[in-house]
Amino acid sequence: MAKKALLVGINDYSPVGAGGPDLRGCVNDVKDVAHSLNALGIVPAAPRTMRILTDHRATKAAIMDGLKWLVTGAKKGDTLIFHYSGHGSQVADVSGDEIDRKDETICPHDYASAGMIMDDDFRVVFKGLAAEVNLDVILDSCHSGSGTRELDALAAAPEEQQVTYRYIEPPLDYGFFLDSDPTIPLKGILKPQPGEKEVVLVAGLNHVLWAGCRDYQTSAEASIAGVYRGIFTYCFCKALRRAGVAVTRKKLDALVSADIRRMGYSQVPQLEGTRGSIAEKVFA
Repeated sequence: MAKKALLVGINDYSPVGAGGPDLRGCVNDVKDVAHSLNALGIVPAAPRTMRILTDHRATKAAIMDGLKWLVTGAKKGDTLIFHYSGHGSQVADVSGDEIDRKDETICPHDYASAGMIMDDDFRVVFKGLAAEVNLDVILDSCHSGSGTRELDALAAAPEEQQVTYRYIEPPLDYGFFLDSDPTIPLKGILKPQPGEKEVVLVAGLNHVLWAGCRDYQTSAEASIAGVYRGIFTYCFCKALRRAGVAVTRKKLDALVSADIRRMGYSQVPQLEGTRGSIAEKVFA
């Protein structure tokens, strides 16, 4: 059975170097995930089984190519993992005659010129996935813009207390429609509108989604023991290494959520999948 992982972490957004909406913890997140997957025997750290895209190499084209590499040839029982750490955003769905929803997105390095990656992009890649392939999608990015109002105040705090939200304002051609009608409901990336549950059961879903926060929340990164990391990814890797591969997805989600609460953060991770996949051992 094949084991493959695509890990994406973007600190440096276009233009290369200072000037973009840069982050500080995303490359460290990728290192944490890669080390954890390798140490636990989930995915070997080798070029044939693990692809890593960071900073200027994590373009939209490269990420989409990496996703195709991840799923191509996948068979029943294979383990596939996609981890993304970087900015998220949201856009109004303007493809229909009426504006009736807004979609979450992730932001590649060159999002300003190449565009964001939306749920439709993922669905095109994942729609042909063979039955009983184990695909886990892990997203450590913001899913709303509510936290951006706090950025000015946070910037004035001492560096070791600063928190950065992984959210980018959408481009005007999409953002204008969001601003003009704040009642537009949010449609999550790769998932339906959730209720107030940490675990959401979605019948027929061909993957498991681990989201760093709810649709209306922000995912944070901060300095932890002097090293910048995403709060969700840090807690996810820590809980996974502590519990081991025998833990179920549902139990791991509870452990991660508890760790985030203990650290004093309000974001609530969300796990989505079928009843069977949620109850299975993680990455099984």
